[in-house]
Amino acid sequence: MTLGSGSFYIVIILVMVISWVIQSMLKSRFAKYSKIPVSKTGAEVAQAMLSSNGIRDVKIVSIDGTLTDHYNPETKTVNLSHDVYYGNTVAAAAVAAHECGHVLQHQKGYAPLRMRSALVPVVSFANNTVQWVILLGILLINIFPALFWIGIAMFAMTTLFSLVTLPVEVNASSRAVNWLEESGIVNYDTKPMAVDALKWAAYTYVIAAIGSIATLLYYLSIGSSRRN
Repeated sequence: MTLGSGSFYIVIILVMVISWVIQSMLKSRFAKYSKIPVSKTGAEVAQAMLSSNGIRDVKIVSIDGTLTDHYNPETKTVNLSHDVYYGNTVAAAAVAAHECGHVLQHQKGYAPLRMRSALVPVVSFANNTVQWVILLGILLINIFPALFWIGIAMFAMTTLFSLVTLPVEVNASSRAVNWLEESGIVNYDTKPMAVDALKWAAYTYVIAAIGSIATLLYYLSIGSSRRN
């Protein structure tokens, strides 16, 4: 399946609009759930979740920014933004537990995470060069058509990375919510809030994957039309 220019621009505009809506909803939800208290700070949630799973070699650190939280398997650090690290709210607990969900994936050798980690070096290289390769490929398509297809192959790797990221993020959220409920940090009233916060965060990865797929199909349509 390919995507024509007109259809591509319509899809991209829709993706941009939906992405803006999702980001707005995400910020709104986190602002709302950042006012609902729980018994532990994000840092305490992370430490308790790791300890309960027998993980003692991962550090929990505070970093700058908003929604910049992430787990770095190379340095074995759970990096929590200031509001998450020090906040004792549903939002902070959900984010901290989600990042620890990635730690558990890493510990247990979760297959999609292994695949995503294996793709990181390739995708890092592709992200820095793919647009130039594709641009040169279009300009030189009549002289060196293989260059354009090399660019498409590089972009396909970034699309694959986006797709593999989806189950990784959903699984980490599932692990987070289950542990928060089992530990009693969230209850019947606050569990749906944690689920909702993480759901909107996951939507950002979904829309990114859709945009990447649309762009890949568009590039394929250009390549196919040149062949014909």
